[in-house]
Amino acid sequence: MATDFGKKTSILADLWINFRAEEEFSDFIEYNDIGLPLAYFIHTELVEPTEKAVQFIEETYNLLCAALNLDLDGDYENLNEMFEKSQGS
Repeated sequence: MATDFGKKTSILADLWINFRAEEEFSDFIEYNDIGLPLAYFIHTELVEPTEKAVQFIEETYNLLCAALNLDLDGDYENLNEMFEKSQGS
């Protein structure tokens, strides 16, 4: 079972809020300068997701999985779990 959209927005919001100043994520953060803050705004219910917003978030999430060498179909609860599974692979 793949990670649901709500968890994806939570994971990406966590990354954007807590790791955007980290050097190791600078390229990822810069490249995903729309998807990450958009995920945060949707996660915090500041905005409603539109079809286009969902596309940006899905693409950003897929890129995060690729960057961490994780299966796109994995069911991840949070960013810490993704980091742990990434280090174990």
